[in-house]
Amino acid sequence: MLMDWPCDCPNPACGNYDSFERSPEAIGVERMIKLIRVSAVTVVGAALVTAGCATRGALRQGLEEQQAALDAQTEAQATALDGERSERIAGDEDLAGELGSLNADFAGLQNDFGVRIAQLEEGLEFAVPVHFAFDDAEVQEDVRPALDRFAELVQRHYPGSMITVEGFADPAGGPEYNKQLSQRRADSVRGYLVETGIPDGSLRAVGYGEERLVVPGAAGQASGAELNRRVVFVVETPDVASVDIRTDPS
Repeated sequence: MLMDWPCDCPNPACGNYDSFERSPEAIGVERMIKLIRVSAVTVVGAALVTAGCATRGALRQGLEEQQAALDAQTEAQATALDGERSERIAGDEDLAGELGSLNADFAGLQNDFGVRIAQLEEGLEFAVPVHFAFDDAEVQEDVRPALDRFAELVQRHYPGSMITVEGFADPAGGPEYNKQLSQRRADSVRGYLVETGIPDGSLRAVGYGEERLVVPGAAGQASGAELNRRVVFVVETPDVASVDIRTDPS
């Protein structure tokens, strides 16, 4: 049944709307509309709450995953640092042991054979007491133990280093002859060292004649002349800073 409005305006929002009696059907429709509106608001609110909970849950999960990744990275870095520290300690211990062994071998050469060791810019100089008879280049039996010990040292501590055998002569003969004689002496000692196991490519021989005399003027059978008939070894190596070298073997 239709209602009659007190004015021509059909809008229930009109000020005269409440003064007229409404039919039960109209009241039921209005209540239904209100219920629908309330239900809609409730559904929207529930959806917003659900969405908010889901967002907070996703955020919490993301933070937990980031923290787990950070913890794993921190643990990996700590493990790596521990490994590096252990390797460094082991390396330091190995180096200390190697230097101790090297110094012991140096001391043995100096004390047992009177070898003089000097530090050069390019490496080490070993003045091994290898002397020769007058006008002779043969390696004598009595000097071979010193050569053997020297060969052991360089093979143990300086493998692959270049070793120069420097030969010398006393001033008894002429300069040119003495140069040739000193070269033969250097070649002879070089050959002996090759026999001990030092690679041929790691050895070279150079004759200096009567240069750098130990006892100036001593020649032939004169006292001290045998000290001028000698060889000297130069081992090219830069790693000599931590070596305990005594220039005086006494």
